[in-house]
Amino acid sequence: MESNKKIVVPWDFTEVAENALAHAVKIAKAINNSLVLLHIVKAESDIDEAMQKLQPIAAENEKKTSLKIEAVVLAGSIFTTIGEYTKDRDDINLVIMGTHGMKGMQKLTGSWALKVIVSSYVPFVVVQDPPQENSSFDKIVFPVDFKNENREKLVWAIYFGKIFKSKIYFIKQAVKDSALVKKVNTNLSFAKKYLTKYEVEYEMADTAEGGNFAQQTIDYAQKIDAGLMMIMTTKDIGTLDYVLGASEQYIIANTARIPVMCVNPRKINNFSLGSLY
Repeated sequence: MESNKKIVVPWDFTEVAENALAHAVKIAKAINNSLVLLHIVKAESDIDEAMQKLQPIAAENEKKTSLKIEAVVLAGSIFTTIGEYTKDRDDINLVIMGTHGMKGMQKLTGSWALKVIVSSYVPFVVVQDPPQENSSFDKIVFPVDFKNENREKLVWAIYFGKIFKSKIYFIKQAVKDSALVKKVNTNLSFAKKYLTKYEVEYEMADTAEGGNFAQQTIDYAQKIDAGLMMIMTTKDIGTLDYVLGASEQYIIANTARIPVMCVNPRKINNFSLGSLY
């Protein structure tokens, strides 16, 4: 495993950022990565002041965790600058971000988090709470639908499966159209084939019943006490998705407070784990 990879933690000096950092520390130690605390300010003139606040936090946590932790402050918007920072950089593995969930007026946070996530090709792990003492990614829920992009998150399922000795739990979307049924089954067969090839354990849940597949995925993850849900974000997501609510924003801000890995669609031609190792 390469040791020059980095995990980015968006930092806004809040408790949820601290929760994200706690998760990032556990993951970074497992995969031998360093960390970047990334704070976004509105103007270039604010950078120096913010850096004076952020550097001591990075230094304190570096000493406490024995991980290399870099402080970075950039001017821009959280909705685009995180994505711009991670774009086309081979040294960044993941972004781990805290969110408030969907309570009361904070329900918009689910869509806000989604806007941040889809600005980047780098996968995000979104968390609400700090990791529990015995928390792990030994059970990962992997929803399977009819979209071709399922294969992209499979790379990460295998990666986490190998690193954390995880077992992948499939839940299959219920669809009625025969062409879509075929696509769902093809995606599932492909996933099983490669999990077997890379010796990652898996288990098949019952096919979800018709209705809200996002909620069924959350319910299943809660039922088996999963440590992570792994989803694809909507390709070419638009403003209407944010207003009406793309299904993934409900999983991201799930009331079970289970961490969620969000893999963004990328233009890849071949299935490969090479970029992760």
